[in-house]
Amino acid sequence: MLEGWLKNCHVWLPPNLLRMNFEICRTIGADHPSLPGHFPGEPIVPGVVILDEILAVLNEWREGARLTGIPVVKFLAPLKPDQKFTIRLSATEQAAAEIAFSCTSAGRVITEGQLQIASR
Repeated sequence: MLEGWLKNCHVWLPPNLLRMNFEICRTIGADHPSLPGHFPGEPIVPGVVILDEILAVLNEWREGARLTGIPVVKFLAPLKPDQKFTIRLSATEQAAAEIAFSCTSAGRVITEGQLQIASR
């Protein structure tokens, strides 16, 4: 994870030990090295940077999880540098290897999709 460019704002964990949901707020700083070329004068955070952050959060939530696929991902709105956004991961006991994710900012969904994972 690129510690210098990311800033946490809160973490929420449910009281149960299964942790079927995980939510954390992040910011991609304006000094992130991908931003100058994406797009000059009107930068937006590249989708691959958002996905990288989602995977970092997955590893915070489920240590030892290994990504095996991203069957669905939709980028619905742009994310600006220094714009706070919330990553939410959800799983069910019936489908623990499938993790739904969404990223929201100011009440608007910016990214959503599904991850497939395996335990190491």
